[in-house]
Amino acid sequence: MTNDYRNHPKAATSRRTPKEGLPRVDAAPGRVDTPAVMSADRPEMTSEYPFESRFLEIDGLRYHYLDEGSETSGPLLFVHGNPTWSFAWRNLIKEFAGERRSIAVDHIGCGYSEKPQNYGYRLADHVTNLVTLIEALDLRDITLVAHDWGGCIGMGAAGRLPDRFSRFVLMNTAAFRSTRIPFRIAACRWPVLGALGVRGLNLFARAATRMAVASRLPEAVKRGFLAPYDSWENRIAIHRFVQDIPLRPSHPSYKTLVEIEESLAQFQNHPMLLIWGMRDWCFTPTFLDEWIERFPQAAVRRLGDASHYVFEDAPREVAAGMREFLSGDCAGAMDAGGNE
Repeated sequence: MTNDYRNHPKAATSRRTPKEGLPRVDAAPGRVDTPAVMSADRPEMTSEYPFESRFLEIDGLRYHYLDEGSETSGPLLFVHGNPTWSFAWRNLIKEFAGERRSIAVDHIGCGYSEKPQNYGYRLADHVTNLVTLIEALDLRDITLVAHDWGGCIGMGAAGRLPDRFSRFVLMNTAAFRSTRIPFRIAACRWPVLGALGVRGLNLFARAATRMAVASRLPEAVKRGFLAPYDSWENRIAIHRFVQDIPLRPSHPSYKTLVEIEESLAQFQNHPMLLIWGMRDWCFTPTFLDEWIERFPQAAVRRLGDASHYVFEDAPREVAAGMREFLSGDCAGAMDAGGNE
């Protein structure tokens, strides 16, 4: 993997120094300079996350995204889950910046995106926002790279814009109905106590930095994951994501999930790589089995020593699998177990 993204020749020409004060709109639609708020307060973010922030205004809200690398082939579109943000993709963006355009979003309420207190935060909202970005940037020949909630949101966008998506790389995620929910997540949905734990004590995001990995995260990386979620107000999306898990037909997002699930079949002939941390207690190997049943031609890379944050536990293996897959070597991207 590329060790120092900032020394990459592509990065040197594309990265701009953040300006102080209010954002300034560039000549290119949807691109603005951002105040150096978190990076100034937390110097470690400069080396871990040395990217230029861009924003697209959607319904009056600032939707943050990264747009790095070159347009030599179809873009990689990175879509995160909960309680992460585009920071989760930093190593893969650095890895591919010299050869592929890499776009990573922050859902509304997450990362550097705006965090309104009176927003819906439903699955359909996040899908619509992603569709809006894709159309605004006129992205085509997209390779979706998604994890956790990002798989459902990303496949939702693909279902609405199928002609714009070519390949899929999915990690520890689902885009279909399930009644499986670990108790530790279900507890975060309890009235009053759930809000106090998730928004008041930041238990969900803090626990994830320990329980979503098989190996210990460096302190700088922990701080990076937690940086945008430093107050009750800024943790609203984390809680709303937990509340928005649609387990039964009466849930407001259940219909949206069914629509996404039903749209999956149209992509059966598209190249797909499933990368799975096999020690994940949330998106267990049972979810991987369902993906394989739905997409029997998919390449599979099972990582036995990795957990839910597979990109943290096994960054080199993830990058290698993606590189082989993107080169067209699906056999190389597949583990020994393959599609057995």
